[in-house]
Amino acid sequence: MQYLEVIIRTSNNETFREELIANLLMAGFNSFEENPQGVIAYIEPAKLNLPALEVIIASTGDEATLESINNLPEQNWNILWESNYEPVVVDEQCIIRAPFHQAPAGILYDIVIQPKMSFGTAHHATTQLMIRTLLGADFKGKSVLDMGSGTGVLAILAAMKGAATVVAIDNDEWAFENALENCQRNEATNVQVILGDAKAIPDKKFDVILANINRNVLLNDLKAYDNHLTSQGMVMLSGFYEDDAEMIISEALRFDWELKSKQVMENWVALCFLRSSLTSP
Repeated sequence: MQYLEVIIRTSNNETFREELIANLLMAGFNSFEENPQGVIAYIEPAKLNLPALEVIIASTGDEATLESINNLPEQNWNILWESNYEPVVVDEQCIIRAPFHQAPAGILYDIVIQPKMSFGTAHHATTQLMIRTLLGADFKGKSVLDMGSGTGVLAILAAMKGAATVVAIDNDEWAFENALENCQRNEATNVQVILGDAKAIPDKKFDVILANINRNVLLNDLKAYDNHLTSQGMVMLSGFYEDDAEMIISEALRFDWELKSKQVMENWVALCFLRSSLTSP
């Protein structure tokens, strides 16, 4: 699969860069790099909407400029990743590393992810927040749904933590293929990977639902998640800014979900909800 490399020049203002990347995520971009000169974003050619991109850049308020759009052969992506990719350790319990990194000692959950184009290498704050939330939850014997699964890292961690079954869904074909590879690499044999969106959720209920997706998709799909949640199920959400948390919480309360925890990292948020057993069907 071929990707486009979009180079955007901007200042080092962290707030403006986070806003830019969040808007690019909603526009179909799925991987990013930052450097002192700006942001490099990656997207499939068929998903690029140039007028929409120009509006996003103009709206950052940071004098951002589009420098170039370049074709990026698939084989060059792995070379780029392997030269820059570093392992990520979360709470001294879980490491997400590439196959070419040395296996650590004393780490409870060792997840090996081939660094490709898919979102979910744990370098982004939202993935780390979700991992931290997962580490604090009981998955033993649970059925789990992972929406917007990317590399499959959250699904794999849920399986490692004792989940009975895991369904991982992503609408990006590259992410789908990458998740299949990573599940096999980590011997997560009880993870079913599906290409699709909320309409592809199997006709069953889940004890735990994970969704690390952007705000608009979450708001649109919360009803679907509720329909597939068991009577005392848990929902973990991330992919949005702290300023948007109240909007997500307000919508979740409509389904009688109770907020259990809120974690913040670099202005990104992860929320964990429990369905109220008193009001659920």
